[in-house]
Amino acid sequence: MALAALVGLAAEARILRRRGIRAEACGADASRASAIAARLRAAGADAILSFGIAGALAPDAAPGAILLPRRVVGEAGEVFAADAALRNGIARALAASGLSFDERDLLGRDKVTASVEEKAALFRRTGAAAVDLESHAAARSGGRFIVLRVVADPADFALPAAALVGLDRDGNATPLPVLGALLGAPAQLPDLVRLALLTRRALRILSRTASALPGST
Repeated sequence: MALAALVGLAAEARILRRRGIRAEACGADASRASAIAARLRAAGADAILSFGIAGALAPDAAPGAILLPRRVVGEAGEVFAADAALRNGIARALAASGLSFDERDLLGRDKVTASVEEKAALFRRTGAAAVDLESHAAARSGGRFIVLRVVADPADFALPAAALVGLDRDGNATPLPVLGALLGAPAQLPDLVRLALLTRRALRILSRTASALPGST
């Protein structure tokens, strides 16, 4: 198994499985992401791909932007370099398809970055273009890794609380908890709809980027 992938959402995993790449979803749970990364290594993965959507930290990281970072940074100041050979191959394939990408650092965190204020503070502190919950797990697992992400929510958008209860442990949508959260705070609905549309767009772009990935061997 040359390449295996760590993702947050079941929808992201399905994109990769159509390419013949083993992909496991952690349900946006950073601790589970670490366990999955270790399991993929133990199963023989030569390299781990962190693939999926991300939240913007940089004001100019617009929704739909493709992220192919050279480095992943952690909150404690760790810096991990993505595998240059894999990254360069994907970069060439994206460019050949007419797709531009952002090479700036990506921040990996153990918790969701929800508020506009927190996004701004993290950007000032780290300079990272975007943040996710899985890439640092891939980076810390040892061996080669690569990151390919697409921005969903912009830096000036606060994630509604209802969105934070919308996944099961395998990254599948769970409508009932979301509905319950909406009943308690119905004013979240417009932001929840906007987030759903942003995520759907990001997933469509992710599907296009998948053609730049090496297949499973």
